[in-house]
Amino acid sequence: MQRMNELGFYTLAGAPKSPRDLIDEVREGERLGLGAAFISERFNVKEAAALSGAVGAVSSEIGIATAATNHNTRHPMVTAAFAMTMHKLTGGRFSLGLGRGIAPLFDAFGLPRISTAEIEDFVGIMRRIWKGELIFGHDGPAGKYPLLTMGPDYDEHIPLTFTAFAPQSLKLGGRIFDAVVLHTFFSDETTARCVRTVKRAAEEAGRDPAKVRVWSCFATVGDHLPEPLRLKKTVGRMATYLQGYGDLLIKTNRWDPAPLQRFRDDAMIKGFRGALDATATNEELEHVASLIPAEWLAAAATGSPSRCVDKIQAQFDLGCDGVILHGATPAELAPIVEEYRRRRPAGRFDHLAANPAG
Repeated sequence: MQRMNELGFYTLAGAPKSPRDLIDEVREGERLGLGAAFISERFNVKEAAALSGAVGAVSSEIGIATAATNHNTRHPMVTAAFAMTMHKLTGGRFSLGLGRGIAPLFDAFGLPRISTAEIEDFVGIMRRIWKGELIFGHDGPAGKYPLLTMGPDYDEHIPLTFTAFAPQSLKLGGRIFDAVVLHTFFSDETTARCVRTVKRAAEEAGRDPAKVRVWSCFATVGDHLPEPLRLKKTVGRMATYLQGYGDLLIKTNRWDPAPLQRFRDDAMIKGFRGALDATATNEELEHVASLIPAEWLAAAATGSPSRCVDKIQAQFDLGCDGVILHGATPAELAPIVEEYRRRRPAGRFDHLAANPAG
């Protein structure tokens, strides 16, 4: 079976009951021919390094990327060793994916917020370590380190992925990263604008923009799934984003901010504790659905498998190099993936490597 390296999925999407669920998910994703498994990180049972090793161990062909972990939660040598271990374990299928993190959560945990300069400095450090350099007396935005090295016997290129949202992050992605993952629930206009920003930044930095892969993170929830589950994966997920960083999502999409304020002013939302997609009841989610404009939820693949494929293919027409079928397990995606394979344009994606940033 030909692997479709232009398609990916998130393992353990949402709030899984057990990290062991990824074993069956990854095996099923590989069986279906999906190209890449993306790993998000939460500070519970979704620690990225452990999950990456598990995905590498139970797969043989699928690409793997953290999307994302944060550079300031581990010492640079720990992160460098993690990425090199994964690179060697998987035969080059792994991409280290970084992100800025969620500011309110960082504030609550006492972690410093991440700046563009820190990320740029950190990426430079990683690339030098992986090339076998000895870095003496580093003093830069990413920190002060007397010595950083894993020894001169290494000379590797490990592709780097960046999850990007705002314009400065998108430009940074195009400037120094090998791939960029966009956010879920981006309108068509926003997606096309973000792709242009990444590619233009790559070109301005003297890089080949075609070699910076841009992934659409596209909520894909077919109507073959039970309605309560669909509600959780669409309304619940959107509501959770609005809880965490609604202002940024609205600003990026250039949506009217008034519905966001109505959402925040709602008595149920004010009194709710935790992530809505994790613990809200079906009745609560039905109420939440009445607060969210249909336009905001339209930026997703929903309906029949055929309609979902129409929407997925449209993401490529907007300039994306890959589409992450977000919010569902490979088993839940199976009818859509099978329909996509039937309609997949011959030869269009043959140049893409298994590594999602390769």
